[in-house]
Amino acid sequence: MNFLNPQRHTRRAFLRRAGQLALAGTAAPLAINLAAMGEAAAFTATDYKALVCIFLTGGNDYANTVVPFDTASHAQYLSLRGSSLGTAHAALGATELTPSAALANGLQYALAPQMTDMARVFNEGRMAVQLNVGPLVVPLTRAEYDARTLPQPPKLFSHNDQQSIWQAQGPEGTTRGWGGNIGDLAWSGNGQSLFTCVSVSGNTVFLSGQNALQYQCSKAGAVAYELVKGNTWGQFFYEPAMRSAFEQLVTQAQSHVLAESYNAVTRRSLGAEAQVNAAINSANLSTTFPTDNTLADQLKVVARLIGGRATLGLKRQVFMVTLDGFDTHDNMLSRHPALLRKLSGAMGAFDAAMTELGVSRQVTTFTASDFGRALSPNNTGTDHGWGGHQFVMGGAVKGSAFYGTPPPLSVGNTSAPQDQWHVGQGRLLPSTSVDQYAATLARWFGVADTELYQILPNLVHFGDKASRPDYPINLGFLG
Repeated sequence: MNFLNPQRHTRRAFLRRAGQLALAGTAAPLAINLAAMGEAAAFTATDYKALVCIFLTGGNDYANTVVPFDTASHAQYLSLRGSSLGTAHAALGATELTPSAALANGLQYALAPQMTDMARVFNEGRMAVQLNVGPLVVPLTRAEYDARTLPQPPKLFSHNDQQSIWQAQGPEGTTRGWGGNIGDLAWSGNGQSLFTCVSVSGNTVFLSGQNALQYQCSKAGAVAYELVKGNTWGQFFYEPAMRSAFEQLVTQAQSHVLAESYNAVTRRSLGAEAQVNAAINSANLSTTFPTDNTLADQLKVVARLIGGRATLGLKRQVFMVTLDGFDTHDNMLSRHPALLRKLSGAMGAFDAAMTELGVSRQVTTFTASDFGRALSPNNTGTDHGWGGHQFVMGGAVKGSAFYGTPPPLSVGNTSAPQDQWHVGQGRLLPSTSVDQYAATLARWFGVADTELYQILPNLVHFGDKASRPDYPINLGFLG
């Protein structure tokens, strides 16, 4: 049996896509020329919905993000992590999480002290925490992990590969992401299909589909076509006559098929730039976003694009933004808190912006990361892990709640029953798969149950379809 169910691409499809990307040129936003290609199996959408993925690049340390707070658990956490790396109990009072239903055995959590905005959104009911989620090919016990009797995600603990597996169910080099696969289904239902999948963080496999490939924006809005704008090509292009002549050259119709294809790309790029900037400028948004915060800058652009959605005739969109720097092998206490402050401030402002725009229930924001990190310290930091905790935010979220299995506090790889979710050094064996997490988001977005297995190939090994009700395909965090 082929458990991994890899993506299959014909040589013809590969050559077609490679040729099209080559024609786009390096100055144009990626895949501008693919906007009108192919056929999409779209579902009908009469309302507006958006998914916003926040990817925490480098592997976020779950234990210092969602911190055990009840007295017994915090003492155990601190004994394992050490006072030099762990967060003191007295620092957590302002970020205690109050779920609508208490967890078993008196278990309580708080967020890192820097995450006051996110703690507030959680306690107000618009955020949930999905515990211990990570890549799995099939459900695994620790004994099965140790025995290597069942397939496991390839190249565990590798940054590039685990980022790709999170985003595309395959190691580095995989060409289709589940965000792009979702976009394929919604693509033809949008008035401007080019803007179905939008990245504000550069090229990403997450948003790469067959038809709904990513449109890239910058933190300032649409990416300018520099060869025409002439902003970075020296004094020669600052001459108005020269710029005008060059613009005519690259935009006018050509008799040669390759020249015309290139110019067609340019015309679409310039047209898209104008449309995006018009949409952004049409959004009346007064919410204040934090300054000196790259994630907040990206989310502000997303908010303004959502605010201008009517200008683009959009019903469904998938966005991606990133926050870098989470590979905290050393100097963690000087680096990690600053990152969490940026994450919390940016997400808090985005939540406020969605409320201001009246679309809080129509936009669901979620986090992802390469992997969690080991619970055991490594001098002044922590090593690569596997499972970790993620956040889901929005008005449609069944918030003030924890979903999934709370992992016990342990660092060993022993025969103790309470240690079944650890594979050494406090690395969590995921109790929830990325496929389950993605399926729950996709169903809310409008993807039919039968289509879930097309966009998430490993999902067939989970849920009732695979006789594993302990790994449901609907995790329940969305209404």
